[in-house]
Amino acid sequence: MIAAEIMTKTVKTVGPDATIDEAIDVMLSAHVSGLPVVDADGKLIGVVSEGDFLNRAELGTAKRKPRWIEFLLGPGEEAEAYVLSHGRKVHDVMTSDVATVEEATPLTEIVQIMEKRHVKRVPVVSGGFLVGIISRADLLRALAQRREPAAAPDCSDDGILKALMAELKGHNFASPRCLDVTVDQGVVTISGEIFDDRQREALKVACENIPGVKSVHDNLVWVEPFSGMVIDQNRV
Repeated sequence: MIAAEIMTKTVKTVGPDATIDEAIDVMLSAHVSGLPVVDADGKLIGVVSEGDFLNRAELGTAKRKPRWIEFLLGPGEEAEAYVLSHGRKVHDVMTSDVATVEEATPLTEIVQIMEKRHVKRVPVVSGGFLVGIISRADLLRALAQRREPAAAPDCSDDGILKALMAELKGHNFASPRCLDVTVDQGVVTISGEIFDDRQREALKVACENIPGVKSVHDNLVWVEPFSGMVIDQNRV
């Protein structure tokens, strides 16, 4: 999937000369935690979010470094912090260094940006102009849509076994060749050896994600890979 397929196209925005009170009113009324900041032509120039209002003089939360550190850093650092904590306009507090994506950007890249930059939303731009935004909520909606089966699955015992084996072959946490898997009236029984107890939960999750599975019986044995000693007996 790409950005254009899941982005929100109708985006609440604010101008750089708007007051912070106006920005806060828009955020509260629209139930959003951040707003893109655009100029008069609609070009993205920044983002203002809840985090930009954490260290405010009005709340008594403005940051202040010890005097000796302020002396070493010079007046510029203190001046910048003062603007952030006392500024009245959006351009005073907004973040200008904004990570953006284009409409054709794949979701994998968008998620990587969110994780690396620790942001909850990523603006979508075209030629510098804002055309949409992707938030975590948009990703959740995309996930919900993808979890809806495209066609009726084969829920017979043979169909379940075939789907489970195909799923396990696509991952390295447990080789199907090391397992004995049976399915009887939707009940999956897994036997065999595992060498890390975390494999047990992963196998259970893999089974539970197969349509038609009613329950999972765990007959796995956890074996220490170097000594061959059985650490945990079968769990049923």
